Amino acid sequence: MQTFKKEERLHEKIIIQKLFEKDRGFFIYPFKVLIDNIDFEGHYPAKVLITVSGKKFRKAVDRNKLKRLIREAYRKNKHILYESLFKTSKQCALIFIYTGKIIISYKEIESKIILILQRLVKENEENYK
Repeated sequence: MQTFKKEERLHEKIIIQKLFEKDRGFFIYPFKVLIDNIDFEGHYPAKVLITVSGKKFRKAVDRNKLKRLIREAYRKNKHILYESLFKTSKQCALIFIYTGKIIISYKEIESKIILILQRLVKENEENYK
């Protein structure tokens, strides 16, 4: 279950546009998270897009490193969100926007991703009741 396949990645321009237009989400430093319940084809209950600002991190090496760290933290902990989504049989699209100005350690990134996933589970369960 600790994989991150192509079907789990959000790449449909229409869905991405809808997420940015609705602007429904929250902020947990250094991440801004956009979320929406959207039905899409596939076996996975969530699709994810990870972005890092090119203005704040001019070097592609730094942007790619951050994206790799975020992707790894999500991959290892996505089961927290998936269990909740399977229970309610919902699907959602997520965008993680890294807003920090420095590269933080993997441990910090992972702890923030876990906080975000727990908050998403809590919101999902509240909406399901």
